[in-house]
Amino acid sequence: MAVPTVGVALGAGGARGFAHIGVLQALEERGIPVSVVAGSSMGGLVGALYATGADPHFMKMLALNIRRRQWVDFIVPKMGFIAGEKVRELVRLLTRGLRVHEANKPLAIVATDLLHKRNVIFHEELIADAVRASISIPGVFVPYPVGEGLYVDGGVLDPVPIDAAKNLGADIVIAVDVSSQVLSQSPKSVVDVLLQSFGLMQERVVQMEDFGPAIYVQPPLDDIGMGHFHRAEDAVEAGYRAMSLAMDEVMESLRLWEPPSPFVDRDSGEKVY
Repeated sequence: MAVPTVGVALGAGGARGFAHIGVLQALEERGIPVSVVAGSSMGGLVGALYATGADPHFMKMLALNIRRRQWVDFIVPKMGFIAGEKVRELVRLLTRGLRVHEANKPLAIVATDLLHKRNVIFHEELIADAVRASISIPGVFVPYPVGEGLYVDGGVLDPVPIDAAKNLGADIVIAVDVSSQVLSQSPKSVVDVLLQSFGLMQERVVQMEDFGPAIYVQPPLDDIGMGHFHRAEDAVEAGYRAMSLAMDEVMESLRLWEPPSPFVDRDSGEKVY
């Protein structure tokens, strides 16, 4: 009996992306095998750790205990406030210097190429480089060069990378949107203004997105800002609750899934899907 391949599309959203950890935790507790991982921005970071063997409990402990000085390297603003070398090195260590195609699970990390005005899905590059490119929130992180491209946050064009998950072979995609809720608090710094403005842009992009046949999960995060990294535990819990509520839909999708009907080539008689 054919078994569907389950994939997750983990969306962009800064500190709200800690909710992805709770989503993965809920799926593991219910024994739902996640075989394919696609991520944009913070979703790319969480997805990269998960696809290279980190379990949700470890990621939650890391989120709760890491200090800003360990991953933030402020610079005199030119193209961004944060150089990004600290977070790149941290990701390199946590993912053991692997390239994207060397991950334990099929992995896609999405970023936006400013020079060529397109979204790019990394498959071959170092995971650390792909994540560094994908998390480059415009105005906050310095854009990151990879090859012939100059990259900013994947959420600019692809906040929830469903197509990337499907292209990796996912039959059922769990799409986790953590960006399209307006923060109900006033900004208190220039970084807050940048983050909230970027969040509004992502919200509009998500509203225009055709999610197609995917299981859509939206954790309640309207009181957590993209820069609220001190709210990691609350975000993880929100993701866990939201995924738990959507679990019946996942189980039903697994129960009803049928493999695509084969097309038989008239000349060779072989089945071509």
